[in-house]
Amino acid sequence: MGSALSGIRIIDLTQFEAGTSCTQLLAWLGADVIKIEEPTHGDPGRATRPKSPEGGDNGYFLNFNSNKRSVTLNLKEPRGKEILLELVELGDVVVENMGPQALERLGLGYSVLSEVNPRVILAQIKGFGSWGTYSDYKSFDNIAQATGGSMTVTGDPKGPPMRPGVTIGDTGAGLHAAVGILAALWQRQITGKGQEIDVSMQEVVVNLARVSLCDFNDSHEGRGRMGNLAPGGLPGTNIYLCSPGGPDDYVYIMANPQRMHQWLALIRAVGGDLADDPRYSDIEWIRKHGDHLNAMIEAWTMERTKYEAFHILGKAGVPCGPTMNAVDIYSDPHLEERGMIVTLDHPLRGPFMMPGCPIKMSDSSVELRTGPQLGEHTVDVLSGLLGYTDDDFADLRELRVIK
Repeated sequence: MGSALSGIRIIDLTQFEAGTSCTQLLAWLGADVIKIEEPTHGDPGRATRPKSPEGGDNGYFLNFNSNKRSVTLNLKEPRGKEILLELVELGDVVVENMGPQALERLGLGYSVLSEVNPRVILAQIKGFGSWGTYSDYKSFDNIAQATGGSMTVTGDPKGPPMRPGVTIGDTGAGLHAAVGILAALWQRQITGKGQEIDVSMQEVVVNLARVSLCDFNDSHEGRGRMGNLAPGGLPGTNIYLCSPGGPDDYVYIMANPQRMHQWLALIRAVGGDLADDPRYSDIEWIRKHGDHLNAMIEAWTMERTKYEAFHILGKAGVPCGPTMNAVDIYSDPHLEERGMIVTLDHPLRGPFMMPGCPIKMSDSSVELRTGPQLGEHTVDVLSGLLGYTDDDFADLRELRVIK
């Protein structure tokens, strides 16, 4: 099989997570992603956590930069900018998520890039977008979650707003940017022109929070925090403790009585003949006795591990799942079977496990490669694409343009 984005070249100016998750997905789909890094330290994501004992990059960086080629360029030097523009001339897409107006301050805004290559697509990921009242404000994932609506609906009803533990502002923005890039590539097939793509992390979280925001249309109020309960507070949709009672020994069940066939499947699994009692099909009776019913369900789950409960209820047609931590996920046979957990061979760290590509395609396949060492492909890319010689590289190193 070939790869879906074979022949597409991405000039990657991203850092940390929001941008790197975008370009990694495109690399997983077959694009040639050339990651441009500052020569001394590279992507700041390389330094967010200590290096591995073997000397390799930290897991954070490796989890967002597989299948990329690393080229070092000092963009604060005129020669570094010139080389970048030479690469842009041969590229299809430029992606960046630097601070507000950072690309423009470098003299590398869209007007400059498009003059070099009218077909180039520039995707910019910013905390609040590249224009608008808040556009000059800096942001990170936590800020996007606070301003996008996810925190006010997360947590205990009696507690403060709480940040969801997963980085939906960062990686969510990266995935939205990737969709925009794919759409722009398709449109370019028709128009022959590139365009700018502007992705706001705040707006991405608003988009992901639209289910909790939709109540405003009817009540003109926001949905409050409900912990693990479903809207309406009916039993059967909650998190239930399992054996042996450890911090992650829970199963989440989502058998709301408003989907009566799933609710009765749950009652039949945990209570046998109780499912034939007409009271258990009466929504008002169920609502009135919610605490008792939840206690009955949890008494059943506490006698089983979260996986035992998962398999019994799953086979009975009850939507549910164990609360899986990192150890569970990295040893899950289902995820391994589907290629979502992969083991890559890192030259310094050795075997390295990480999540793989979540998109499966019947006629496209890309072999996953570990994230690059800083500047690992500088010579290959600049000699292969631009014809640079050993003398050129010696001059560039003397000017501190490359590593």
